[in-house]
Amino acid sequence: MRVYIGCGGYTDEDWTAPGLIYEGVKKDAFLETYAHHFDAVELNSSFYAIPGLKAFEGMVRKSGGWVRFAVKLNKVFTHVRAPTDTDFDRMLQSPEPLREAGMMGPYLAQFPYSFHRTAANRKYLALLTERFAGHELAVELRHASWDKPEVREGMGEFGIIWVSPDYPPVGGMPEPQVHVTGDVGYLRLHGRNRETWWEGQSAGERHDYLYNRAEMDEWAEKIAAVAGDLSELYVFFQNTTGGHALKNIPMLREALNARGVPVQTPEAHDGGRLL
Repeated sequence: MRVYIGCGGYTDEDWTAPGLIYEGVKKDAFLETYAHHFDAVELNSSFYAIPGLKAFEGMVRKSGGWVRFAVKLNKVFTHVRAPTDTDFDRMLQSPEPLREAGMMGPYLAQFPYSFHRTAANRKYLALLTERFAGHELAVELRHASWDKPEVREGMGEFGIIWVSPDYPPVGGMPEPQVHVTGDVGYLRLHGRNRETWWEGQSAGERHDYLYNRAEMDEWAEKIAAVAGDLSELYVFFQNTTGGHALKNIPMLREALNARGVPVQTPEAHDGGRLL
Protein backbone atom coordinates (compact mmCIF):
# COMPACT_ATOMS: atom_id res chain seq x y z
CA MET A 1 0.00 0.00 0.00
CA ARG A 2 1.30 3.42 -0.99
CA VAL A 3 0.40 6.03 1.60
CA TYR A 4 0.03 9.68 0.59
CA ILE A 5 -0.15 12.16 3.47
CA GLY A 6 -0.91 15.86 3.26
CA CYS A 7 -3.18 18.69 4.33
CA GLY A 8 -6.50 20.19 3.42
CA GLY A 9 -5.12 23.07 1.36
CA TYR A 10 -1.65 24.57 1.14
CA THR A 11 -2.23 28.32 1.52
CA ASP A 12 -2.73 28.61 5.29
CA GLU A 13 -1.37 31.95 6.47
CA ASP A 14 -0.88 30.50 9.96
CA TRP A 15 2.11 28.63 8.57
CA THR A 16 4.05 31.88 8.14
CA ALA A 17 4.54 32.05 11.92
CA PRO A 18 8.11 31.73 13.24
CA GLY A 19 9.35 28.19 13.08
CA LEU A 20 6.71 26.97 10.63
CA ILE A 21 7.33 26.02 6.99
CA TYR A 22 6.23 29.30 5.37
CA GLU A 23 8.23 31.62 7.62
CA GLY A 24 9.75 34.22 5.28
CA VAL A 25 8.18 32.59 2.20
CA LYS A 26 6.24 34.67 -0.32
CA LYS A 27 2.71 33.50 -1.04
CA ASP A 28 3.41 32.58 -4.67
CA ALA A 29 6.06 30.15 -3.39
CA PHE A 30 3.82 28.38 -0.86
CA LEU A 31 3.13 25.37 -3.08
CA GLU A 32 6.79 24.93 -4.01
CA THR A 33 7.68 24.97 -0.32
CA TYR A 34 4.80 22.64 0.56
CA ALA A 35 6.08 20.11 -1.99
CA HIS A 36 9.35 19.80 -0.08
CA HIS A 37 7.44 18.45 2.93
CA PHE A 38 4.37 16.54 1.73
CA ASP A 39 3.44 14.31 -1.19
CA ALA A 40 -0.30 15.03 -1.36
CA VAL A 41 -2.70 17.94 -0.96
CA GLU A 42 -6.43 18.45 -1.00
CA LEU A 43 -7.24 21.36 -3.30
CA ASN A 44 -9.75 23.60 -1.52
CA SER A 45 -9.93 26.48 -3.99
CA SER A 46 -11.93 24.40 -6.48
CA PHE A 47 -14.80 24.27 -3.98
CA TYR A 48 -15.32 28.02 -4.39
CA ALA A 49 -14.42 28.43 -8.08
CA ILE A 50 -13.25 25.82 -10.57
CA PRO A 51 -9.70 26.74 -11.65
CA GLY A 52 -8.89 26.87 -15.35
CA LEU A 53 -6.31 24.87 -17.27
CA LYS A 54 -3.59 27.48 -16.77
CA ALA A 55 -4.09 27.46 -13.01
CA PHE A 56 -3.63 23.70 -12.92
CA GLU A 57 -0.60 24.00 -15.19
CA GLY A 58 0.86 26.38 -12.62
CA MET A 59 0.23 23.87 -9.84
CA VAL A 60 2.10 21.20 -11.77
CA ARG A 61 5.02 23.53 -12.35
CA LYS A 62 5.25 24.93 -8.82
CA SER A 63 4.95 21.55 -7.12
CA GLY A 64 7.70 20.12 -9.30
CA GLY A 65 5.84 16.87 -9.89
CA TRP A 66 6.03 15.65 -6.29
CA VAL A 67 2.48 16.26 -5.04
CA ARG A 68 -0.67 14.23 -5.69
CA PHE A 69 -3.73 16.50 -5.85
CA ALA A 70 -7.14 15.47 -4.57
CA VAL A 71 -9.47 17.96 -6.22
CA LYS A 72 -12.51 19.01 -4.20
CA LEU A 73 -15.71 19.30 -6.22
CA ASN A 74 -17.16 22.76 -6.50
CA LYS A 75 -19.98 23.59 -4.08
CA VAL A 76 -22.50 23.52 -6.94
CA PHE A 77 -22.13 19.73 -6.90
CA THR A 78 -22.37 19.13 -3.15
CA HIS A 79 -24.08 22.05 -1.43
CA VAL A 80 -26.20 23.75 -4.11
CA ARG A 81 -26.66 20.42 -5.92
CA ALA A 82 -27.74 21.95 -9.22
CA PRO A 83 -24.74 21.50 -11.54
CA THR A 84 -25.10 22.30 -15.22
CA ASP A 85 -23.46 20.44 -18.09
CA THR A 86 -20.94 23.29 -18.24
CA ASP A 87 -20.08 22.74 -14.57
CA PHE A 88 -19.46 19.06 -15.22
CA ASP A 89 -17.34 19.83 -18.27
CA ARG A 90 -15.15 22.32 -16.40
CA MET A 91 -14.78 20.10 -13.35
CA LEU A 92 -13.74 17.14 -15.47
CA GLN A 93 -11.56 18.90 -18.04
CA SER A 94 -9.71 21.61 -16.12
CA PRO A 95 -7.46 19.25 -14.07
CA GLU A 96 -6.12 17.62 -17.25
CA PRO A 97 -2.59 19.01 -16.61
CA LEU A 98 -2.53 17.03 -13.36
CA ARG A 99 -3.53 13.84 -15.17
CA GLU A 100 -0.91 14.34 -17.86
CA ALA A 101 1.75 14.79 -15.17
CA GLY A 102 0.60 11.72 -13.19
CA MET A 103 -0.35 13.96 -10.25
CA MET A 104 -4.12 13.55 -10.15
CA GLY A 105 -5.61 11.93 -7.09
CA PRO A 106 -9.32 11.35 -6.48
CA TYR A 107 -12.01 13.94 -6.79
CA LEU A 108 -13.51 14.72 -3.38
CA ALA A 109 -17.25 15.26 -2.97
CA GLN A 110 -17.67 16.75 0.51
CA PHE A 111 -21.35 16.75 1.37
CA PRO A 112 -22.69 18.76 4.32
CA TYR A 113 -24.26 17.31 7.46
CA SER A 114 -27.68 18.35 6.10
CA PHE A 115 -27.32 15.82 3.26
CA HIS A 116 -29.23 12.95 4.88
CA ARG A 117 -29.83 9.50 3.43
CA THR A 118 -33.14 10.11 1.68
CA ALA A 119 -34.51 8.72 -1.57
CA ALA A 120 -33.89 12.03 -3.34
CA ASN A 121 -30.32 12.30 -2.08
CA ARG A 122 -29.56 8.70 -2.99
CA LYS A 123 -30.82 9.43 -6.48
CA TYR A 124 -28.64 12.53 -6.71
CA LEU A 125 -25.57 10.62 -5.53
CA ALA A 126 -26.24 8.00 -8.22
CA LEU A 127 -26.38 10.78 -10.83
CA LEU A 128 -23.09 12.24 -9.63
CA THR A 129 -21.51 8.81 -9.71
CA GLU A 130 -22.65 8.30 -13.28
CA ARG A 131 -21.29 11.66 -14.46
CA PHE A 132 -17.88 11.02 -12.87
CA ALA A 133 -17.63 7.44 -14.14
CA GLY A 134 -14.08 6.61 -15.18
CA HIS A 135 -12.59 8.93 -12.56
CA GLU A 136 -11.74 8.20 -8.93
CA LEU A 137 -14.41 9.82 -6.77
CA ALA A 138 -14.20 9.94 -2.97
CA VAL A 139 -17.40 10.86 -1.13
CA GLU A 140 -17.63 12.28 2.39
CA LEU A 141 -21.08 11.77 3.90
CA ARG A 142 -21.26 13.53 7.24
CA HIS A 143 -24.67 12.45 8.47
CA ALA A 144 -24.77 9.18 10.42
CA SER A 145 -27.70 7.88 8.36
CA TRP A 146 -25.18 6.93 5.65
CA ASP A 147 -22.85 5.08 8.02
CA LYS A 148 -24.08 1.59 7.16
CA PRO A 149 -22.44 -1.49 5.65
CA GLU A 150 -25.02 -1.63 2.86
CA VAL A 151 -24.16 1.95 1.82
CA ARG A 152 -20.46 1.12 1.60
CA GLU A 153 -21.25 -2.10 -0.24
CA GLY A 154 -23.20 -0.14 -2.83
CA MET A 155 -20.42 2.42 -3.15
CA GLY A 156 -17.96 -0.39 -3.74
CA GLU A 157 -20.11 -1.81 -6.51
CA PHE A 158 -20.10 1.56 -8.26
CA GLY A 159 -16.39 2.19 -7.70
CA ILE A 160 -16.91 5.02 -5.22
CA ILE A 161 -14.40 5.64 -2.41
CA TRP A 162 -15.91 5.96 1.07
CA VAL A 163 -14.21 8.82 2.90
CA SER A 164 -13.27 7.61 6.36
CA PRO A 165 -13.47 10.53 8.80
CA ASP A 166 -12.27 11.53 12.21
CA TYR A 167 -14.77 13.99 13.69
CA PRO A 168 -15.14 15.40 17.20
CA PRO A 169 -17.24 13.12 19.44
CA VAL A 170 -20.44 15.16 19.13
CA GLY A 171 -22.78 12.44 17.86
CA GLY A 172 -24.84 12.15 14.70
CA MET A 173 -21.88 11.57 12.40
CA PRO A 174 -20.05 8.47 11.09
CA GLU A 175 -17.80 6.58 13.47
CA PRO A 176 -14.00 7.04 13.25
CA GLN A 177 -12.99 3.93 11.36
CA VAL A 178 -11.12 3.13 8.15
CA HIS A 179 -13.54 1.52 5.71
CA VAL A 180 -12.52 0.02 2.39
CA THR A 181 -14.77 0.12 -0.69
CA GLY A 182 -12.12 -0.49 -3.35
CA ASP A 183 -8.40 -0.39 -4.06
CA VAL A 184 -8.04 3.21 -2.90
CA GLY A 185 -8.71 4.50 0.61
CA TYR A 186 -9.33 8.07 1.75
CA LEU A 187 -9.06 9.40 5.30
CA ARG A 188 -9.84 12.93 6.50
CA LEU A 189 -8.75 13.92 10.00
CA HIS A 190 -10.81 16.90 11.16
CA GLY A 191 -9.59 17.08 14.74
CA ARG A 192 -11.66 16.50 17.88
CA ASN A 193 -12.57 19.99 19.03
CA ARG A 194 -16.11 19.33 20.20
CA GLU A 195 -16.52 22.85 21.62
CA THR A 196 -16.19 24.58 18.25
CA TRP A 197 -17.50 21.98 15.79
CA TRP A 198 -21.06 23.30 15.72
CA GLU A 199 -20.48 26.76 17.19
CA GLY A 200 -17.28 27.72 15.34
CA GLN A 201 -17.60 30.72 13.04
CA SER A 202 -15.05 29.40 10.55
CA ALA A 203 -13.39 26.20 9.38
CA GLY A 204 -10.27 27.40 11.17
CA GLU A 205 -12.09 27.43 14.51
CA ARG A 206 -13.72 24.04 13.94
CA HIS A 207 -10.39 22.45 13.07
CA ASP A 208 -8.38 24.05 15.87
CA TYR A 209 -7.10 20.84 17.41
CA LEU A 210 -3.71 19.21 17.97
CA TYR A 211 -3.80 15.40 18.07
CA ASN A 212 -1.68 13.76 20.74
CA ARG A 213 0.63 10.83 20.09
CA ALA A 214 -1.80 8.26 21.46
CA GLU A 215 -4.45 9.45 18.99
CA MET A 216 -2.00 9.16 16.11
CA ASP A 217 -1.04 5.67 17.29
CA GLU A 218 -4.74 4.80 17.28
CA TRP A 219 -5.11 5.82 13.64
CA ALA A 220 -1.88 4.08 12.67
CA GLU A 221 -3.29 0.84 14.09
CA LYS A 222 -6.49 1.25 12.08
CA ILE A 223 -4.54 1.98 8.90
CA ALA A 224 -2.20 -0.97 9.42
CA ALA A 225 -5.22 -3.26 9.78
CA VAL A 226 -6.34 -2.52 6.19
CA ALA A 227 -2.91 -2.21 4.58
CA GLY A 228 -3.34 -5.52 2.78
CA ASP A 229 -6.68 -4.45 1.26
CA LEU A 230 -5.55 -1.23 -0.44
CA SER A 231 -3.12 -0.26 -3.17
CA GLU A 232 -3.23 3.44 -2.18
CA LEU A 233 -4.34 5.41 0.85
CA TYR A 234 -4.75 9.18 1.02
CA VAL A 235 -4.62 10.77 4.47
CA PHE A 236 -5.48 14.45 4.73
CA PHE A 237 -5.22 16.48 7.93
CA GLN A 238 -7.79 19.28 8.13
CA ASN A 239 -6.43 20.70 11.41
CA THR A 240 -4.18 23.20 9.66
CA THR A 241 -5.07 26.01 12.11
CA GLY A 242 -2.02 27.13 14.05
CA GLY A 243 0.15 24.64 12.19
CA HIS A 244 -1.31 21.69 14.12
CA ALA A 245 -1.22 19.42 11.06
CA LEU A 246 2.46 20.19 10.55
CA LYS A 247 3.14 18.68 13.98
CA ASN A 248 0.78 15.73 13.63
CA ILE A 249 1.94 14.45 10.24
CA PRO A 250 5.44 13.48 11.47
CA MET A 251 3.76 11.68 14.37
CA LEU A 252 1.61 9.62 12.01
CA ARG A 253 4.52 8.87 9.70
CA GLU A 254 6.55 7.58 12.64
CA ALA A 255 3.64 5.53 13.98
CA LEU A 256 2.99 3.93 10.58
CA ASN A 257 6.63 3.09 9.96
CA ALA A 258 6.79 1.49 13.41
CA ARG A 259 3.91 -0.78 12.40
CA GLY A 260 5.48 -1.90 9.15
CA VAL A 261 3.54 0.50 6.91
CA PRO A 262 6.23 2.35 4.94
CA VAL A 263 5.65 6.06 4.40
CA GLN A 264 7.63 7.91 1.78
CA THR A 265 8.69 11.52 2.21
CA PRO A 266 10.10 13.98 -0.34
CA GLU A 267 13.59 13.43 1.06
CA ALA A 268 13.38 9.76 0.08
CA HIS A 269 13.53 10.61 -3.62
CA ASP A 270 16.37 11.99 -5.70
CA GLY A 271 15.92 15.71 -5.82
CA GLY A 272 12.82 15.39 -3.67
CA ARG A 273 10.54 14.87 -6.66
CA LEU A 274 8.64 12.08 -8.35
CA LEU A 275 9.10 13.40 -11.89
